[in-house]
Amino acid sequence: MRTRNQLRLAVGLMVALLWSGSPAVMAATNWAAAVGLKLDESLAELAVARREIADEKIPVVKTLTAAETELTEARRAYEDIRRQLDRRNLDLGNLRNDIAAREQEKSYVSSLLGEFVRNFETRLHIVELGRYQSAVEAARLAPENGNLKPAEIFSRQVALVEASLQRLKDLCGGDRFQGRGAGPNGLVKDGTVILLGPVAYFASEDGAISGIAEQRLGSLEPAVQPYANPTYASLTRDFVVKGEGLVPFDASLGSARKIEETRESLREHLKKGGPVVAPILGLAGVVALVTTVKWLRLAMVRLPSPSQFDRLVDAILERNNEAALRAATNLSGPAGAMLAAGAAHMEAPKDLIEEVMFEKLLETRFQLNKGLPLISVSAACAPLLGLLGTVTGIIGTFKLITVFGSGDVKMLSAGISEALITTELGLCVAIPSLISHAFLSRKAKTIVDGMERMGMAFVSAVEKARHVPEQAT
Repeated sequence: MRTRNQLRLAVGLMVALLWSGSPAVMAATNWAAAVGLKLDESLAELAVARREIADEKIPVVKTLTAAETELTEARRAYEDIRRQLDRRNLDLGNLRNDIAAREQEKSYVSSLLGEFVRNFETRLHIVELGRYQSAVEAARLAPENGNLKPAEIFSRQVALVEASLQRLKDLCGGDRFQGRGAGPNGLVKDGTVILLGPVAYFASEDGAISGIAEQRLGSLEPAVQPYANPTYASLTRDFVVKGEGLVPFDASLGSARKIEETRESLREHLKKGGPVVAPILGLAGVVALVTTVKWLRLAMVRLPSPSQFDRLVDAILERNNEAALRAATNLSGPAGAMLAAGAAHMEAPKDLIEEVMFEKLLETRFQLNKGLPLISVSAACAPLLGLLGTVTGIIGTFKLITVFGSGDVKMLSAGISEALITTELGLCVAIPSLISHAFLSRKAKTIVDGMERMGMAFVSAVEKARHVPEQAT
C-alpha cells in the first residue's frame, strides 16, 4: 500500500509539473506517462501472477494435505510395523526360551531313557535275556551311533520302553515263551519257559530237564535246578508243556531249597574240618571217658551216716577203745579208713592222731582228684587246637585267593566257614569239659570237707574223753 501511494504521489507531482508547461515538465510528463503505463502493466502482471498463484495454490495445498495424510498413514504403518516387530521379537524370545526348555526336557528324557535302558537289563530274569537282547542292544548303542538322527535314537529307546510295558502286561497272568536252560551236567538245551513273577519254570523239549531256572554266577545261561522229588519234576514238566495244571511253588523263592542244600551229616561236617578234627575228637573221647569213670567212682563214695558216727563218738567218750575201733572198722569208704586209723592210735598223742588221719585224708584227696587235671588240660587245649585248625584253614583259603582271585565271594565264604569248623568243635569240647571239671571238683571237695569235719570231731571226742576222769576227780 505504501508503494502504491508513493506512485500516486509521484504521478500527481508530474501532472502538476505538466500543467506548468515547461519542457522539463513535458519530459517529466512523458516519463510519468511511461511509468504509469509500466505500472499498469506491472499491476496487470501482478494480478495475473496472483491469479496463477491462487490457481496453483489449491492443488499444492491439496497435494500437501494428501502428502501429510500419506505421511500420517506411513507413520501409523511404521508404528504398527514397529509394534509387530517388537511383538515378533518378544515371540522370538519366548520361542527361544521354549526351545531351550524343550532342549532341557529332551536332555532329561534322554538321560531317563538311557538310565532305563541300563537298568532294564538288570531287572530282567535270566531266562528273558535272550528274548529282549536285540531291543536292549539297539537302545543301548543308539546314542553312540553318529549316523542316527535324534528322532531315530529316541524311537529305538521308546521301542524298548514299549517292550517293557508289554512285558509287564504279559507277566500279570504269567508269560510262556521259548528259551534255553543248562542242566546240572552243564549241557544247554532248548525248551519252554513259564515265568510267574520272579519264578521261572523250564522244561526242555526232550523232557530230560525240568525244574526252576535260576542265575548261576559266571554263567550267561539260566541254570535249571531239578527237583529231588520225581513227582514235583513231573508236575513241573506237564505244567510247562501244557501251560496249565498244578505246579510246586516255593514261597521263599529258592531260599528254602538253598538252606536244605547246606544241610549235611555229622560225618560230612567233621570231614570239612581237616586233620585238626582228629585230635579234638580224641580229647573229647578222653574227657568223656574220664568224666564217666570219675563220676561213677565219686558216686560210689559214701560218708558215714550221722547215727554211725554218733556210735563211734559214744564209744570214744566211754573210753571203750575196742568198741570204738570196732565201730570205726565197720564204717565204709575212705572216711571209715581214716577213722579206723585214728581209732587204732587213740592212746597216742593228739598230734600223732592228727598226722595219721591227715595222711589218710591226703591219700583220699589224691584218689578223688585223680584224672581231674586231664579234664582241665583238655578243656584248655581244645579251643587252641580249634584255633590252630581255623588259622591253617584261612591260610589255605587266602592261598586260593592269591591264585584264583577274590571274584567268587561264595568260594571265599565257604572256605572261611570250613576253617571255622575246628573252632566250633574246640569250643564244643571245651565247654562241657569245664562244666564236668567244675562238677567233679566240687563233688570231690564235698567228700574231702566231710572227712575233715569227721576227723576234727573224732579228735575233739578223743581229747574230751581224755579229760573226763580228771574233771571227775
